Amino acid sequence: MSARVTIHMVASLDGFIARRDGSVDWLETADKFEGGETMTAEFVQEFLKTIDCYVMGSRTYETALAFEAKGFGWSYGDKPTFVLTSRALPKIRETVEFYSGDLTRLVNERLKPVFRSIWFVGGGAVSGECLRLGLADEVRYSIMPVLIGDGISFFKGLDKDITLRLVEARAYESGMVALRHEVRK
Repeated sequence: MSARVTIHMVASLDGFIARRDGSVDWLETADKFEGGETMTAEFVQEFLKTIDCYVMGSRTYETALAFEAKGFGWSYGDKPTFVLTSRALPKIRETVEFYSGDLTRLVNERLKPVFRSIWFVGGGAVSGECLRLGLADEVRYSIMPVLIGDGISFFKGLDKDITLRLVEARAYESGMVALRHEVRK
C-alpha cells in the first residue's frame, strides 16, 4: 500500500480552526445529539494507531505545548512529529523534528518512503500549502457545533479550486460531524 497524506483539522461550523489570538477555548461542547455515535477512548486509541507520523506548523506546535503544560498531555503520542518552522522552538521530546525546507521534498523524499499514513494537523497556512502543492490525498474535517464569527481559516493561500469527493460522513453524540473527502487529482 502506498503512502497516504491526510489533512485533518477540527474547526467551527464557520470554518475557523482558532480565534485570531490562536485560542481554541470553543473546542469543548456541551451539545448532545441523540442520534450520534459514541466516541470512546478505546475507539480513539485504536484509530490513532493507524497514523504513522504528523506534520504541523509552528503555531499548532506551540498550541500543543500549551495543552501539555496545562496537563492535557501530548496529543501525538510517540509518533514522529515534523514541525514546519524557521523559528527556534523548544524541542520537548525526541520524536519532534523541526523542518524549514521545501515541503514537497519533505513529503515525497523523506516521509512517503518511510511512513504509510502521514497526517497534516495544522494550521491553516500549512493545510493550504499542502493542497496547493497537490500533496494531499484526503481532507478530514471535524466540525464542532459552534460559530465563532472570526478567526484563523482552515485553509489559507489556495490559488485555485480543489475538487473533493465525499467518502464518509459521521455524526457523534457530542454534536461534532466528521467529514472525509478524497482530493480529486
